[in-house]
Amino acid sequence: MEIMKNFFVKSHGLGNDYIVLDKEKTSFELSEKAIVRICDVHYGIGSDGILLKAPSSKADFGLRIFNPDGSEAEKSGNGLRIFAKYLYDYKFTIKKQFSIETPGGIVRAEVVEVENQKAKTIKVDMGKAIFESAKIPVNCESKECIDETLHLEYQDYQINCVSVGNPHCVILKEKLRKSKETPCSRIASTCSLLKLFRPPKLRL
Repeated sequence: MEIMKNFFVKSHGLGNDYIVLDKEKTSFELSEKAIVRICDVHYGIGSDGILLKAPSSKADFGLRIFNPDGSEAEKSGNGLRIFAKYLYDYKFTIKKQFSIETPGGIVRAEVVEVENQKAKTIKVDMGKAIFESAKIPVNCESKECIDETLHLEYQDYQINCVSVGNPHCVILKEKLRKSKETPCSRIASTCSLLKLFRPPKLRL
C-alpha cells in the first residue's frame, strides 16, 4: 500500500488517542511547536500524543512517542498497540509477531485476532514492571512507593508508583463518583509539580 506524504491515522486504545505518522513520509519538521499545534483539540487534529514510525537497527520497526507538550515518552502500552495495528493494517508487515524499538527498550507485539484483513486484537509485552523507587524514578523515602500517603491541598490519597517504561502513579478507587470526585486531570496536574515525582512526566 502506497502511503501519501503527510498521511496520518488517528486511533485510540481504551480512550487514549494518538496520531500516527511515518517519518519517511512527513515533509515537515516534527518540532515541539508543531507537536503542540497538531495535538491541540481546537487548532489542530487533537490527540493525547503522536506516534512516529522511525528506522531501527535493533528491531523490525522503530517508534518515537511524543506527548502533547512536545516532550518524548519512553513507552506507552496503548500507543504501542495502536502503532502495531497501524503497521499490520497498512501492510508494513504481514507477520503476526514483530518487534518495536522504543526509547524505553524493545517491545514484542502480536496480532492476536484479525477481521477483514485488519488487526482486531493486539497484545504487547511491556516487560517487567519496576516497583523500586529509585528506578521508577520517584523521590520516595521507602524502597518501594506502595500504599504511601500523598497529601494534596484538597485531599489525601493512597498512592502506588510503578514503571513499565514510563512512570505511573496509581490511585485505587472502588468507585468514581463523577459529581463529587476531584477530576483526574487536576490530580495529575498537581502531582506533576511535586518534588516527589522526577521526572514530572508521570501517568496517573
